[in-house]
Amino acid sequence: MRFLLIDDSETISDILTFLLSNAGHEVEARNSSLEALKDAPLLRPDCILLDLMMPEMDGFALCKRFREMPELAQTKIIILSGKTYEFDKRRAKQLGADGYIVKSGEPERIVDEVNRLLTRNITLSYWGVRGTLPVPGQGSLRYGGNTSCISLHVDDEPLIVFDAGSGIKLLSDHLMAHNSRRLTAKILISHPHWDHINALPFFVPLYLQGNEIEIIGPPHGDSTTRGIISAQMDDVFFPVTIREFSARVFFRDMHEESLSIGNMRIDSLLLSHPGNCLGYRMTYNGKSLCYITDNELFPRDTPFYNGEYEDKLVRFIREADILITDCTYLDEEYPSKIGWGHSCSSEVARIADRAGVKALHLFHHDPDQNDDAIDRKLAQVRAALEKLGSKTQCLCPAEGNSFVL
Repeated sequence: MRFLLIDDSETISDILTFLLSNAGHEVEARNSSLEALKDAPLLRPDCILLDLMMPEMDGFALCKRFREMPELAQTKIIILSGKTYEFDKRRAKQLGADGYIVKSGEPERIVDEVNRLLTRNITLSYWGVRGTLPVPGQGSLRYGGNTSCISLHVDDEPLIVFDAGSGIKLLSDHLMAHNSRRLTAKILISHPHWDHINALPFFVPLYLQGNEIEIIGPPHGDSTTRGIISAQMDDVFFPVTIREFSARVFFRDMHEESLSIGNMRIDSLLLSHPGNCLGYRMTYNGKSLCYITDNELFPRDTPFYNGEYEDKLVRFIREADILITDCTYLDEEYPSKIGWGHSCSSEVARIADRAGVKALHLFHHDPDQNDDAIDRKLAQVRAALEKLGSKTQCLCPAEGNSFVL
C-alpha cells in the first residue's frame, strides 16, 4: 500500500517509515502539516497516518480538511497519537478518521495495529431466523426457533442490531457473558410487528448505566418509534416500562434515507409489506450487506406484480456481498399465502440473480416449517439459481451461526 505519514517528530517518522517499508509498503513522510495538506491530494495515498499535536495545523483540523477532498474519498485516515483520552478518540471518529492508535514504545506493535485496522472485518451473527412467532421443540433443533434478530460487529464501531425478536435475548446473554461494558449500539427495527420488537424489553444492556443505545425504525402515521416501543411496554402489557432504562436510550424515526453510524453507512428502503417496513443496506470498508426481511415479491404472472418497485429493490441490493432476505414460503405453499407480505423460493432466487448479489441468506421461516421443510426450501432456491445460471451462492443460516465479511 501507499502510505503518507504526517508527524512533526522526525524520529517517529524515520522509525515508522523503516518498518512500513520493510513490510513491503511505499511510504512518503511529511513533518509539516501544511506541506502534507498541499501534497496529499497529489499523492492520493491508500492510507494517511496522522499525528494530532503538530504546529501549523493540528491533526483534527487536517483530518477534517482531508475528508473534504474528493481526491481522498477512498483514503483511510488513522490517527497516531500519544494522547489516550476518550474525548480525542471520539472527536477523531466524528471528523472522519477510520481508526485511532495510541503511540507506544513498541513501534512494531503500532505497525501491527495499522494492519489490523486496514483489514478489519465485519462479523455477522444470527440470533433468531424465524418469522411470526417463536417455534420451540423437536422440529426446530437445527435452525433454531427464535424470531428475527441479527448483529453486526466491527471492532470499536457501534454494535449494529437488526430487529428485536426473541433472538435478541440470546444476543443479550452473549454480551453479558462477555462482560460487555460501556456498550454503544444501534438497534434498527424493520417494522413493529410483534416478531420484530417483542423481546426488546429483555435486552439487558438497556438497563445498565454507561451504555448508549439508539433505537431506529419507521414511524406509522402519527405513531413514532418511541411511541410504538413505549406502548408495547405499557404496564397493562408488560410490568417494566421504558422509564426503567438506565442506559442512555435515544429514539429515531427513519424514512427512506441514509445515515452514518461511525464509519458505516446505512441506507433504507420501504418494502412490500403491510404497514411501513424498512429494508437496510449497510456499507463499510468496501463491503455491503442488505437486510430485507418481510418483503413480498409478487410473481410476474400475478395482477399484483409491480415492475417499478422491483427495479428499485434491485438497485438497492445490487452486488451486495450478502443479501439476507425474507424467504418464508416454499413455492408450493405460496399460492394460498399471496398477499400476506412474504416471498417464496423461486422469486427470491430470481431477484438475487438479477441483482448480482454474491451470497444469498434465506431468512424469516414460516413457523409451520420444521427443519426438514427449511432444507427443502434451501434446495428449491439453489435449484432455481442453477437453472438461471447464477453465480450467487445460497445459504440458510441457523441460529448461532456467524460469518465474516
